[in-house]
Amino acid sequence: MSGEPATTFTIPTITTERLTLRAIAAEDLDSYAPMWADPEFMRHLGGPADQSATWRNMATTLGHWALWGYGLWSVVETATGALVGRAGLWNEPGWPGVEAAWFVGRPYWGHGFAPEAGQASLRFAFERLAVDQVVSVIDADNAQSIRVAEKVGETYHHTEFLHGKDQAVYAITRETWKARTGG
Repeated sequence: MSGEPATTFTIPTITTERLTLRAIAAEDLDSYAPMWADPEFMRHLGGPADQSATWRNMATTLGHWALWGYGLWSVVETATGALVGRAGLWNEPGWPGVEAAWFVGRPYWGHGFAPEAGQASLRFAFERLAVDQVVSVIDADNAQSIRVAEKVGETYHHTEFLHGKDQAVYAITRETWKARTGG
């Protein structure tokens, strides 16, 4: 069933050397459902989700764009057309700031997609938003995500109780980002 949207907004497409970051689409559910059902992928994200919960997560992510004017993209490997995950920017009431986030499906771990998408997200934040700092909220025992944060130039900032548990908050300032990228 379809209808006219009550609110319209534009989600830009971003390309990197190997990736296309584009708006989430309904047909992405077929790729996201197995990712979000994978216990290892979801270990630091609250546990596996069924298809219905994955759909609601996709809808929430699109709603974030409408509320804030930025959000998360579907991440596609340009050469193959494979949807490899999701990355972009997140914020919510009580959050420590605009967050750069990355979620890459397990079959694509180790290919450098998360840092590449993370860098694109930071570039979007610092070039398009009036923010002086971007954070990443990471489970303290998620060594892979911490390594991605470090690769994109973030450093440990503090620990904060968020979503029912202590989370490590990594951060990068606009000044540091400019010095690293020449931006």
